[in-house]
Amino acid sequence: MTTQQAPARVAIVTGGSGGIGSAAALALAARGTAVVVHYAGSAERAGKVVAAITAAGGRAVAAPGDVAEPADMAALFDAAEEHFGGVDVVVNTAGVMLLGPVAEMDLDTFDRMHRVNVRGTFVVSQLAARRLRPGGALINVSTSVTRLQQPGYAAYAASKGAVEAMTLVLARELRGRDVTVNTVAPGPTATPLFLEGKPQEVIDRLAAASPLERLGTPEDIARTITHLAGPDGRWTNGQVLYVNGGIA
Repeated sequence: MTTQQAPARVAIVTGGSGGIGSAAALALAARGTAVVVHYAGSAERAGKVVAAITAAGGRAVAAPGDVAEPADMAALFDAAEEHFGGVDVVVNTAGVMLLGPVAEMDLDTFDRMHRVNVRGTFVVSQLAARRLRPGGALINVSTSVTRLQQPGYAAYAASKGAVEAMTLVLARELRGRDVTVNTVAPGPTATPLFLEGKPQEVIDRLAAASPLERLGTPEDIARTITHLAGPDGRWTNGQVLYVNGGIA
């Protein structure tokens, strides 16, 4: 008597060419998941992620798109279905961080960030709610800054607070679908997005704030993402997981 092997799971990782996104794509692929590596600006970086996955024996393709445009994201889900047969996991890492005091922030900057972080998350979450297969998982990405009240971060924290609210409600709206919805909220993590423009003394101070006395790594965050995406994370649903080494 032969035992049929379960079909491989399929993941879409938005922002898959970025620091946390690429680490998540690689970690999911290492567990046997086929990955669609989404990118908005850098086809070259996305191609490198795909090349690393395929070199290790995994399956991956890169696909472009604006996360805030429904047609682009529908095409992304179509690509996953055409290449791999469906979608089981969506990891929504795409986002921008633009900082400044409330009194000084230009509203065009505010709108640009909220278009990506809030509208983009909503568009991708809406498609995930419609198209994830039973047993699926949607994993959004927020930030521990929502709990830290750091000056200069109000607009960014507001955008990620919206992500958390959407996550908690959507998890309840998908009752009966066997789909989990969670948010991972990293603390200071050594990604290009985080490190850009920060003096070394600021980076050192943020690293020292954690009881573990270091910055997080993209791989630290990816390990939590892969847990939520896999069978061991099925009983975690409708939660915000603060992955920050104890900073908050």
